[in-house]
Amino acid sequence: MQIWEHWKTVHRHRALVRKYCFRLGLYWQGLTHDLSKYSPVEFWTGAKYFQGDHSPNDAQRKAEGYSASWMHHKGRNRHHFEFWTDYSLDGSGIVGVEMPKKYVAEMFCDRLAASKVYRGDAFSPGDPYQFFLRGKGRRLLLHPATEALLETLLQKLQDDGEDAAFDYIRKEMLGK
Repeated sequence: MQIWEHWKTVHRHRALVRKYCFRLGLYWQGLTHDLSKYSPVEFWTGAKYFQGDHSPNDAQRKAEGYSASWMHHKGRNRHHFEFWTDYSLDGSGIVGVEMPKKYVAEMFCDRLAASKVYRGDAFSPGDPYQFFLRGKGRRLLLHPATEALLETLLQKLQDDGEDAAFDYIRKEMLGK
């Protein structure tokens, strides 16, 4: 178990997301972001499957066939699109619901922080967008409008940099 390494990773990630959320005026979201990572089911999984360069949930999923940690996490954190699912009105099954913009903004902050934590000195502003593109077309539960908005934000980060992306989110998306 790598308890200390996992705790440092969670702490660094949360600190970055908090900084980014505060930059957008999303103070409560910044303070409460990912608090569930300190719950036993998430924390001990993270310590047991810690790798340092990607989510321990992937390793738990490979080892056990599913990730109890991820199941817990996505059901408690509104910045994950998987939280925003419901039965469709037409009875065709479970579908993605359009996310409120403040949670899309937090998702952007989360992805930027995760990329910086996991990539370290190798980070570039295009990393979160490249990660997004690798999953494009496979996120069946992501509402199309939410996906388009997130893609716009990640492209802006890649093409114009952090300051421009945060200005766009604050002014154009959140109206602050």
